[in-house]
Amino acid sequence: MRILVAEDEPGLLDVLVRGLTESGYLVDFVDRGDDALQQLKFYDYDVAIIDWRMPGMAGVDVVAAARRLKRPTAIIMLTAMDRPPDRIAGLDAGADDYLVKPFDFGELLARVRAVQRRPRGVDEPVLARGRLRLDPARRDIELEGRPVNLTVTEFNILELLMRRHPAVVDRRLIAQHAWPDETDPLGSNAIDVAMSRLRAKIPDSGIRIATVRGTGYRLEEV
Repeated sequence: MRILVAEDEPGLLDVLVRGLTESGYLVDFVDRGDDALQQLKFYDYDVAIIDWRMPGMAGVDVVAAARRLKRPTAIIMLTAMDRPPDRIAGLDAGADDYLVKPFDFGELLARVRAVQRRPRGVDEPVLARGRLRLDPARRDIELEGRPVNLTVTEFNILELLMRRHPAVVDRRLIAQHAWPDETDPLGSNAIDVAMSRLRAKIPDSGIRIATVRGTGYRLEEV
């Protein structure tokens, strides 16, 4: 899962990025509201954590603009503004959740998991393909009730393929969703190696990862 963090206070930004990364998420971060909106325009984030007060553009305006663009990203607003009218304004702008500073990082993680459980568009809270069940919020996967141990990269690849099934997923989108720096795997065989290892971990799952030459990969049910 890729998360965008927009926060202009350096200390809090560092805590959020380190904590989310250590929890297994891929994290992009900015410290300006206008930069946050540009990221939301061009990247397909699962969750965005947006501060209310930022230079360039207020967080509530970032949220409203993102919703006008029909971005499906789940959005959590962070703010020290805790009056009911402020919370109402944030939620009415399109935020899915609202967390008042100061907050406990464990609560933030719980809220990230919670917004991921809510259906967005055609996505199911738990993805099921073949005999696999993948829970994006809990970040676990089961094969007929048995846990499957995947690396963070492998999990992110499989989640993307399951969400996009039966469409072909191109290599650049895979790199964007599964690596902190999307340019790293594109000039090497890192994606092919990761796919080979992933295939080896889900035998007899009722699905297979098919290579579409010159384009990317897709899941096929068998």
